[in-house]
Amino acid sequence: MELDGKRIVVTFLMHLGDVVLTTPFIHALRKLAPHSHITYVIDKKLADVYRHNPYIDALVEVDKKGVHNSIGGLNQIAKEIRSQGSVDVVINLHPNERTSYLAWKLKAKVTTGMSHFLFRPFMTKVTRLNRKTVHAAQMYMNVLEQLGYVIEHEGLEIFTSPEWDEKVQAFYASHGVMETDCLIGFNIGSAVPEKRWPKERFAHIADTLAKEGYKIVFFGGPMDEEMVQDVLDTMTEPAIKGTGQFSIGELASAMKRCDCLVTNDSGPMHVGVSQGVPIVALYGPSNPALYGPFTEKAVVLESMEHYDVNKNMKQVLKEGNYKGLSVISEESVLAGIRTMLERKGMK
Repeated sequence: MELDGKRIVVTFLMHLGDVVLTTPFIHALRKLAPHSHITYVIDKKLADVYRHNPYIDALVEVDKKGVHNSIGGLNQIAKEIRSQGSVDVVINLHPNERTSYLAWKLKAKVTTGMSHFLFRPFMTKVTRLNRKTVHAAQMYMNVLEQLGYVIEHEGLEIFTSPEWDEKVQAFYASHGVMETDCLIGFNIGSAVPEKRWPKERFAHIADTLAKEGYKIVFFGGPMDEEMVQDVLDTMTEPAIKGTGQFSIGELASAMKRCDCLVTNDSGPMHVGVSQGVPIVALYGPSNPALYGPFTEKAVVLESMEHYDVNKNMKQVLKEGNYKGLSVISEESVLAGIRTMLERKGMK
């Protein structure tokens, strides 16, 4: 299948972590198709992930929970894209109904990638998901491999802007952070409660590091503010509350300044990875080999001794045998942080 010199549309309307994990795919696609016009279709609230990505030519934002939350809304998006010219190739990166329907409605000459079973008869070539043997980021790149291409990638990438960087710099300056300070970030939230390490342990670890002279900043979205405030109220040392302060793009800029990020398994963890930040990740019911930090600059602490690749997270939790992240000790987290700081040349 020829990709270069084509008008290509990539459809993907999943969550923050998943979107970040598609960035190596896009970089690889651009290398394979340097003369193509590439459009990425994204959930509007996550558009910052690709806002300044140099490997795409256009970004189409879908208001999934608003005006585009209907067949008519998706038809409107398809019509908007087609109004710019006929589409040569659609690559759909997720087999749910919404993206599969949109991929079909684009009426491309070639429609490939993944698909909901209802739309597979309309696909030129269906590529299968490999959820069992490769990391999720590689799973998306494997779409290109199944089309016969050899893949090179650069890891996860979110490109920040001067405006985002300047806002973050002013934020840190207002909290007394100097260029010489060692800054340690904490991302203590997760959409899934079973993926959260006990917040009092985060407070204790943050206090320990603050007493040693490290500056501490807490991240997270508006939904994490109460949880983070509980941690701050528990702490005896000062810390910076960045929770709810940043857009996704600004969050990338804010994490970029960190010398280490301590994080539960969540979308913001992948944002940190995209900025080259050393990671200490705490993993529970999700298999880190498939969904962990896509980087070598990470210490991954696991609460499970064995992961069955035939069971997803929901199945693991439903069985009732999952012991929770509390089996991960404070000592092991602190040791992981010190390991990452030493690798970076800090103590």
